[in-house]
Amino acid sequence: MVHLIRVQATSEQMAEMLQALKTYVKLAVDIQRGILVGSGEMHADCEEMLIDDGSQQVDTWGADWDPFKRQVTYESLINIRPRQNNRSMEIQDPNTRKRIDEIVHDLLGRYERLYGDS
Repeated sequence: MVHLIRVQATSEQMAEMLQALKTYVKLAVDIQRGILVGSGEMHADCEEMLIDDGSQQVDTWGADWDPFKRQVTYESLINIRPRQNNRSMEIQDPNTRKRIDEIVHDLLGRYERLYGDS
């Protein structure tokens, strides 16, 4: 199930987002608004939901969250943006990566405590 996350995710939301891929969650993160959409089969599905909610495409980046390793990865087709100097699937700008990491940990990082695996 796809969720738009504006505040810290609940254990139920996290479990539902993990249903699609089991071990990680695909994300689109709005670095300006500090929100994200998680789950789905493709990052583009998450990005579309953010844009429908009012996000600007230039502020929306694709990433993955592995709640078991507590790790963000920064690779997605939606990240290929030559006009923003990102010519790769991987986010190149360290400031963008840092902002995504902060948002993801703030909104999804609570997962480890909810399931007691820390």
